[in-house]
Formats: sequence, C-alpha cells, structure tokens
Amino acid sequence: MQAELIAGHRPGTAPVKAEYLISTKPQYLADDDAAEGTTGQRRDARDSAPGGDSRDSRGPTRGKMTKEQKKARQGQNKARKFGKVRDELDLCWKIANGSTCEYGSECRFTHDIGAYLAAKTQDIHIPELSEIPTIPPFTPDLDSLRKAHPDYPTLDLNTICPVFAETGECRYGFKCRFLGGHILISDSGELSLAGDEDKKARAVLTAQEVNFVGPDVQRMLRSKKYPFPVADEYLRQLALENGEITNKPKPVPSANSFVIAEPEQDMDDVEMSAPTPAPAPAPAPAPPPSAQAVDQIVETRTSDAQTPTSQVDTPDVRVRFAEKNRLHWAGKTYLAPLTTVGNLPFRRLCVDLGADITCGEMGLASSFLAGSKEEWSLVRRHPSERIFGVQVAGNKPLNLVPTAEVIAKELAGNIDFVDVNCGCPIDLVFKSGSGSALLDTVGKLGKILIGMNKALGEIPVTVKLRTGVKDGKNTAHKLMPRLGAEWNAGCITLHGRTRQQRYTRLADWDYIKQCVAAVRAREQDEDLPPVPIFGGGDCFSSQDYWDRVENTGVDGVMIGRGALIKPWIFTEVKERREWDISARERLELVRKYAEYGLNHFGSDTTGVNATRRYLCEALSFQYRYIPIGILEHLPGRINDRAPAFRCRNELESLLASPDSNDWVKISEMFLGPAPETWSFTPKHKSNAYGSEEGQG
Repeated sequence: MQAELIAGHRPGTAPVKAEYLISTKPQYLADDDAAEGTTGQRRDARDSAPGGDSRDSRGPTRGKMTKEQKKARQGQNKARKFGKVRDELDLCWKIANGSTCEYGSECRFTHDIGAYLAAKTQDIHIPELSEIPTIPPFTPDLDSLRKAHPDYPTLDLNTICPVFAETGECRYGFKCRFLGGHILISDSGELSLAGDEDKKARAVLTAQEVNFVGPDVQRMLRSKKYPFPVADEYLRQLALENGEITNKPKPVPSANSFVIAEPEQDMDDVEMSAPTPAPAPAPAPAPPPSAQAVDQIVETRTSDAQTPTSQVDTPDVRVRFAEKNRLHWAGKTYLAPLTTVGNLPFRRLCVDLGADITCGEMGLASSFLAGSKEEWSLVRRHPSERIFGVQVAGNKPLNLVPTAEVIAKELAGNIDFVDVNCGCPIDLVFKSGSGSALLDTVGKLGKILIGMNKALGEIPVTVKLRTGVKDGKNTAHKLMPRLGAEWNAGCITLHGRTRQQRYTRLADWDYIKQCVAAVRAREQDEDLPPVPIFGGGDCFSSQDYWDRVENTGVDGVMIGRGALIKPWIFTEVKERREWDISARERLELVRKYAEYGLNHFGSDTTGVNATRRYLCEALSFQYRYIPIGILEHLPGRINDRAPAFRCRNELESLLASPDSNDWVKISEMFLGPAPETWSFTPKHKSNAYGSEEGQG
C-alpha cells in the first residue's frame, strides 16, 4: 500500500509504471454483478472508484455524467440475441457431403453444387502468426497468400481447413468455408471431397468429441418415457420415510441406505459435530398409504417407461459408497465451470496451458429431463480433457436424482464426476431454489446428494458452494464437515464469498482455512479418508495460488475469472512463475481458440459465426489483462482498476481495447470479414461504446 502511495497510485488501482501512465484516475471497471443480474440495488462501478471519483478517464472528454447517462451505460445488455448466419444459397446437407438426397427435386435446398459455389462467399484463410504484420491494421496480404482456381474463384487452394487438418475429413463437405483445403478437382473439372484415412484412424482417439446424447434419448425424455428405476425407487422411499408410513420409527439418516428423514433446517441450528439422533417416539398407528399415493411422488414415469415392471419395482440400487471412485486431486489445477465462456474450445485452450481438471458449463436439471438439445450439448468432452465433469443445478431430489441417473447411463465411461451447484448467485437461479439457495435447505441438500450417489453408481458426486447466503452469516463451516462424512461428497469446492456479496469484496480466505480445518477435524475424529477440498476466489497469479495452498490447507484452487482474463494462468501455476506474455503470444492463443471453435461449432457459415461470437465473448474478459511488464511490482491483482495507460506496442493496445468493435476486428484476422447481417452485442453495456467516444 505504501509503495502505491509513493508512486502516486490510489489504493485499489493497478500500479502502472510512470512511463506508461496517461492518467492516474482509474478507468471504468466492468461490473460482472450487474451484467449477470444484480442481487441488490444496482450501483455504478464508477461510483466505487477509490476516492469516490465518478469520472471515467478514457477518451478525449472528461466530466461528470448525469444519473441517466450512468444508468444507460452500466449493467447488462439484456435479451442478447445472436441469430444464425446462413449461406445466401443453401446447399442440401446430403449433397454437400457427397450423398444422395432422398427428397430429390422436392428438396427445399439446392442440389446444384456449381451454382452454390458461384454464390458462395470467398474461402477463409487463417494466417500463420508470422504472416500477420507487426503494425496496424495487422491484416496480412491475403491476395498473395491465396491461390484461386480459374473455374472456381471463391476457392482458395492454399487454405487449410482446421477440421480436416485434425480429423482427416470435413463433415461440412462443400459447405465448408475452407473448402479449398480438402477439395479435389479433376482435369475435367469434376469436384470431389478429399479424405485422409490415417488421420481418421488417429482422430478416433485424439480428436473426436464424446458424450453425444442422441435424438432418440431426448425424445424419450421429452415424452416422459425414459426409465428411471433407481430414481423412482429412491423417491418412493423418500415418500415413505417422510411420514407416509407411521407404524414404525424412522431410521437414523444414513449414507448407506435410502432413508433420509432429516427435516430441513437453517444452518444456524446445525452443530459442527456429528448429530446424535434422539430415540424416536412411539408413533401412533396409521394405515399405510395406497400405491396410488406413492406413485404420485415419481409422477408418471414408471407407468410410461418402456421397461418391464419387475425391473422398475426391484432395481439394484444398493450401491455401497465404499465402492465409489475416490478422487485424488491434490496438486492438480482446476478450471471452474463457467457459463457461456467456459465452452469446449475454451476448455481445450486451458488444458493446453496446464489445466488438469475441467467441468462443463452449468446445466439445469429440469432442462436435462426435458430433453433440451442445448442443455445436452453442454456435456460434450474433448479427448484432451483428462479429468472431466458435468455440473448440474436443481432444487429438489425429484429433478436432480433422475438427472444423475440419465447422465450415468448415457455418459458412462466418459465422465469422471458430477458437480452439484450450490453456489450460483444469479437471481433467476436462486429464486427457483437452486444454486446458493440450497445452502439454506440443508435437509433437502442431504437428500439430493444421497440420491444422486445412488443413481450415479461408482461416479463421484462433488459439491461447489459459497460461504453462505447473507453477508455476515457464514454457514459453510457447519455444512462442509457433513458433505463428506454423511453424504459422501467426493470433493468440496468453496468460493470465499457469500451469495449476497457476489464480486463486490475480496474473497475471505481466512474463512476458507477455518472450513478446511473443520472438515479435517471431523475426518480425524471418525477415521474417515480425506476428501479433496479446493478453495476459490480472486486467484490471479502463481503467487496467489501457492500462497493460498500453503496457508489454508486446501488441496488446490479452482480458478474462474482469473482464467477468463488470462488463460495462461495455469502455465504460471505449473511453472511457479509470473509470465510477462507478449502481445504476439496472446494473439497466437486467439488463433488457437479460433481453430478449436471451428472444430467444435463448425467450419460452415453458421459455425464460423458461432465461433466468432464465442471468441468475442472470450475477448470481453481478456482485454482486462494489464501486462505485468508495465507494473511497478508483482503480482497483478484481479480487482485492481487500471488507470489510463499506454501499452508497449500497438498490438498490445488493440488487445487491451474495451471497445467491442475492436474484438470483432481481432476475430476477422482469423475468421474472415464479419457478415453485414452479423453483429456482436457485448454482455456489459459499457463495452458497446467506442473507445474513442467520450465517457466522462
């Protein structure tokens, strides 16, 4: 702090060296809380500047903004829509892949390949980094790099298709925007698609994504005909144990039985030690419930399921928790599950840079059970992801336990764990009783975890949670010892903030240390094997990471926002150094992301612009990185606000631009010009304003 004051920096402002400073006043800091849906009264990020300065230092004009101007430029761009961009003349998919269309002349798509190619946009050419100039506008001379065919001028015979290069074939055929990289043209002008059998064979193990849940399964889920024998039996037991049958005492809640009779309770009433149940009072005799009443608990799935009744009534659900796969994650790096930006291409990039554990984007249990195509796409895994899990959010056993069962059946052998989200702070999720709302319904959470463990068989269940719901009312130290000891959580991840706090203050790592100690004490008292514990919050450097591991007792740190801003943080952690990454090294990562995106989203016109959209989403975080080479001292801190600064070169300045139009320009280096009909709406309103426009 004293060094900051001596250097003329305000507390909370990044300590940029004097030779790079334009102004000491902090710039606007993107408000992640407001952009995701605030939990409380909305507050302009400028008003939180050190010293209470409400002015923004960017642009040629500086002055105070009115309340209306502030409100207009803060928070979230709601209802963002990204429509699909298609070819003007749409080629039939069967014809595009060299097959025969069964609809013939009645097909609503064109079958004329020559006409399609004549109307098709010019092939894209992804330049090598060495081909990109070091001065603006950083656009290579593509005319000198391309090799056009005289009969098909839209083809570029020098381009390389990322899909074909990785898999030995391109599933987009003639619709591919890199068609020149895998087209064969005979002397007579006949066109055909190339294939590489050796690459195809290797791609089965190294490149082909897994966890595709097909339309047949999705239709069964939508029509409520998918069988859930384990979940249905468990939910029946819950109905019986919750008072439907009262002619026998309720057994003690146990992780090795279906019985979970514990009522929901506030965390303030929960003791940290293991509960000792009082003897059950003699119950008054009552008639057992009818079969119809019990069946209502599981809705109508059993009667609709296409499974013999004998299998539904007596499923083999007595999986002993001792048979669960144990997770040995100490010393491993963990990329947090991240909504929107944490897609498969981004995870691949982070794996390349050193991430050991990855987890898919949060999926809603209700949407999984509804057979949502979009939700099931979130579970796809690339072979490079060595340890991969699926994260689900829900609010009751009725949706989470069946979701666990269908995941276990359909993704068997291709997932390593299922994570239950008990930390999501977003209003929409919280108000439904999911995410961090489960922290206040402990009995329900216990039922969910035991049921999911039954349904998942040997696949472990992990839990991600926050310190509590309300500020000043931390509860995790009471809950966490129970997660492993009573409900067999395979790993616990604690984000060091409450739900109400969101990102407004620093994560409380002292409290994380207290929670780790509480878990380890119970494990020692009961002679239990240790469960891995990861902390989370504000990790932005190798020094941050290892200091927190050594000082709090966690097995590792889950990295979220730090990885969004600088994906190379995993390299820093593995190599225990701070990496002053150059602008061209950063640009190479952008190029690699573009190639991964094309392999995942597609190399046709629709896939190219889906890749462009998600690349811009990634750049909406990466521009916040302040090069550590211009800082007075290290490490950089995630919550420091940057003063107005100049970069070391013009490419670094472009990568630091807060203007979303510049992110689109960066995407055009590798994905070709954006179509006139396509536009990118940034998540944060502030980024929709040009960087040259005054924001004072």
